[in-house]
Amino acid sequence: MTYIKACKTVFYWFALILQVNESEVKHVANIKSAKKRIKVISKKTALNKSRRSALKTAEKRFFEAIEAGDKALATEKFNDVQKQAMQASEKNIIHKNAASRKVSRLAKKLSTLA
Repeated sequence: MTYIKACKTVFYWFALILQVNESEVKHVANIKSAKKRIKVISKKTALNKSRRSALKTAEKRFFEAIEAGDKALATEKFNDVQKQAMQASEKNIIHKNAASRKVSRLAKKLSTLA
């Protein structure tokens, strides 16, 4: 097989791989432990997405309370966001510095509310 023909074959398979959705691929691995890792990773990915979504929802609720001008509700929602951000950073869903930065910016917004 010539070099050019081999390159075309590799590019062809790479193009086929890119067209297939991740949900369509059931098991690429043949080894039992690798199949188990695929299952575990998919479960963890779903859980991480859920936690990240919950954090975004908590932020949205905080901003709604800020827009309403209700300081008591905004403080309550801020505490929820702070708790979820720190839990997400402990679970390595977001970086700890990103969580601290997020909480700091939200605290600044809360302090401007009079």
